[in-house]
Amino acid sequence: MLKTPAYAAAHAHAPLVPFTIERREPGPHDVLIDILYCGVCHSDLHQARDEWGGAIFPMVPGHEIVGRVTRVGAKVTKLAVGDLAGVGCVVDSCRECDACRRDLEEFCEKGSALTYNSTEMDRKTPTYGGYSKRIVVAERFALKIPAGLDAAAAAPLLCAGITTYSPLRQYNCKQGDRVAVVGLGGLGHMAVKLAASMGAEVTLLSTSPSKEADARRLGAHAFAVTKDESTFTRLAGRFDLIIDTVSAPHDYNKYLGTLRIGGTMVLVGVPPEPAPVAAMSLIWGNKRLAGSAIGGMIETQEMLDYCAAHGIASDIELIPIQQIDAAYERLLANDVRYRFVIDMASLESAAT
Repeated sequence: MLKTPAYAAAHAHAPLVPFTIERREPGPHDVLIDILYCGVCHSDLHQARDEWGGAIFPMVPGHEIVGRVTRVGAKVTKLAVGDLAGVGCVVDSCRECDACRRDLEEFCEKGSALTYNSTEMDRKTPTYGGYSKRIVVAERFALKIPAGLDAAAAAPLLCAGITTYSPLRQYNCKQGDRVAVVGLGGLGHMAVKLAASMGAEVTLLSTSPSKEADARRLGAHAFAVTKDESTFTRLAGRFDLIIDTVSAPHDYNKYLGTLRIGGTMVLVGVPPEPAPVAAMSLIWGNKRLAGSAIGGMIETQEMLDYCAAHGIASDIELIPIQQIDAAYERLLANDVRYRFVIDMASLESAAT
């Protein structure tokens, strides 16, 4: 086993502190990655504080991982020592069920192994995430970071990037489409960049007028304040596609009213309580309300290659691991533009 420095929460109300975990020795199909950067997803905070229930402690969060390959198994073919590689939200699956055969490993019918707060497929060995010095993963679940992508800014693409790229691809976002993005945070800022790069006319819908300048800088062509009820009247029947990134309670019916006939609203944010949807909000205009998670490994690699080809990465604030609890508090205050990324070089001075 490989003793590995990390940062962990001992329980739901504990700060994250230096901790040592054990990684398995790489097998014939595995790669060993020396972690350089790890993005801080809002779900890290939810999980570390057990806000969703079912937390496994001690917990090492982090599923937006970029690092350098330092060892490969004898049967590894797609990565080599020295390559820049990424690990996202999933580190294994059964590889045999219908979902896995369709390259949708995140929906594995036997339950995929998540990067942290989960177990390996043996259902016994806990998984630990990217707030650590290194990780061992099967090559199927490692991604090649293309040349031209900044390693730190690429880390959030492994979650925020694929979460927004996938629905844009699923619903065929293309030149001339009218796309609305609801909310300008870690997910929303990626949705704006990606939709604009695909040729869509992008409108950012936000409760905060102060975000207009940033929305336009990121590629939005228009901006509207949703606290103004006249916005929904003015934009009625306008959009082909809505990407809703907001995890706070809001009225889906109002947003459905801004779709064109046959339009689709896709939820990627997760509000804490169910929201009522009126049948006529969907029936009148043949509209669709859909959801989208992350993507499978093939689609995630496609997203990384697309971002490299189009010069797209996350807007980040680089922090040392010692500031992670302060970063969580700033996340709660919506005080980041738009993703914290941990410089894992700082872990060496923090580890015990």
